[in-house]
Amino acid sequence: MRATPRRPHQVIELSHSQETTKQQEAMAKTAEMQAATAQHQIAAERERGEQQRKTDSARSQQHAQMKQYEDELARKRYNSEHEQTRQRNAEMVQMQEEASRRQETARRQTEESIQQSRRETDRRKAEHERELIRAKSISDAEGRIAENRANEDVIRRQMIAKVEAETGKAMALLREFSSFMGGGFDALLTDERRGTALVGGVTALAVGVYGAREGARMGFRVLEKYLGQPNLVRETSRNVYGFRPSAAKTAAAGSETTKSKAGANLGGGGILGDVVLDSKLETRVQRLATATANTRANGAPFRNVMLYGPPGTGKTMMAKRLARHSGLDYALMTGGDVAPLGSDAVTRIHELFDWASTSRRGLLLFIDEADAFLAKRAGGVAGSDLGGSTTQGSSTNHPGGVRSALNALLYRTGELSRDVVLVIATNRPEDLDAAVLDRMDESMEFGLPDAKARERMLRLYFDKLIVRGEDAGDDAPARGLLGALGLGKGGKRGGGKKGASIAVDEAITDATLRAAAAKLDGFSGREIAKTVAGAQGAAYGASSGSPALTLAMFEEVVDTKVAEHARRAGGFAVPVK
Repeated sequence: MRATPRRPHQVIELSHSQETTKQQEAMAKTAEMQAATAQHQIAAERERGEQQRKTDSARSQQHAQMKQYEDELARKRYNSEHEQTRQRNAEMVQMQEEASRRQETARRQTEESIQQSRRETDRRKAEHERELIRAKSISDAEGRIAENRANEDVIRRQMIAKVEAETGKAMALLREFSSFMGGGFDALLTDERRGTALVGGVTALAVGVYGAREGARMGFRVLEKYLGQPNLVRETSRNVYGFRPSAAKTAAAGSETTKSKAGANLGGGGILGDVVLDSKLETRVQRLATATANTRANGAPFRNVMLYGPPGTGKTMMAKRLARHSGLDYALMTGGDVAPLGSDAVTRIHELFDWASTSRRGLLLFIDEADAFLAKRAGGVAGSDLGGSTTQGSSTNHPGGVRSALNALLYRTGELSRDVVLVIATNRPEDLDAAVLDRMDESMEFGLPDAKARERMLRLYFDKLIVRGEDAGDDAPARGLLGALGLGKGGKRGGGKKGASIAVDEAITDATLRAAAAKLDGFSGREIAKTVAGAQGAAYGASSGSPALTLAMFEEVVDTKVAEHARRAGGFAVPVK
């Protein structure tokens, strides 16, 4: 097909149209390129933003890690410094303790050397005084012998003259008496002078008898006031009136009695008697008793002792046995008696120690409930020798009179004594003043008995109260002059008596006592004694005839005492129903 020839204006229009199309295509391409460029820029901006965000996040994370690392280093550095400080403090405390121990050792060595030199000086002084007395006695005896030999004839003549004079007086009295009996009544009725003399003699005799009686009464009052036991002493074995057997006989009798009782109850001797302790404490007590007896025999200063532990663990009984074994007198007082005295407490304390120092045998002063007036003073800090924490004392519960009494006791116990052994007992040793603890040379803890000790106590009290029917309490020494003369109640000291023995059921065996001892876990010695005393009372109250103890009665008493102990331990709390 042949193309139609186009006109020039058509060609121009076509060219123009093509050019326009090309321009539009170029503009479209340019727009596309611009759009692509803009998209590329947007993507690049987005990528740069993402990179910036990642960079910022990485920087933040790195900064956080750096901060954490720095904190960890600071914590490690603080812990290291704290550990070094603690080690330095521990080393300083150890050095201080070592220094304190060295000072205490040096002080004890110094005191021992001083006491040794003092004892040596006293010994030499005593030997010198004995030599002087011996030489003086010899010289006086020689002088008297020489004088008697020189004046033998004079003395013989004086004795003959004295005998003749006495013989003449006797004969004159016989003649006067015979004449008086012969015509005395007539002479008295007729002679006014003789009648007046008779009446005056009878009156003088009556006045003399009355005066002697009143003088003796007043003398005993003065003796009781100045030689009797102080008011603070509740119980003592000391006899201040001089009607005591010799010390050797008394000690021998006490030792023999203790040995017999111990042999009957425990199968052995010893100083403890019916006091049951664990093996370690019993060994310490035996050594202390032997040391105290040897100290008294050698005239050395005594050592003060502190007994601490729960009530009813045998502290008071041990103190009595210690005094008896050592040949000492003992005196018991209670710290609670000091506070009511007020300002008179200081005077009573000094009177007590003055009275104790006059004992010829030495005296063991036992202070029960010592924390009642020996507590920490204001600002006083007690040591931690017993494992207790260091606490600050308070003056709110420490009246002035009690504090003055404490100071008086510290004054009287500032030096070791050859006359008085101070033994204190307390349930709260951490409450005692530091100065009081410093004066204690030895401390012993009396804890609650274990299963073995409970079984021994139960057997001991069962044999004493049930089998033999004895009294549960200790025999207290008689008080006053009548007691000292042995004229107290019942004609003997204490006035106690032995009860009737109780028939024991065969069902109560060793296994029964062992099981009962296991149930009495946490009981003190006093509570165990009360339990057996309760069984004794149950046997006495069961019938009016011969008392008898059955297994059911014994088990009932044990269960009741266990329940009472549990209620006391819980503060007598009543359970909510």
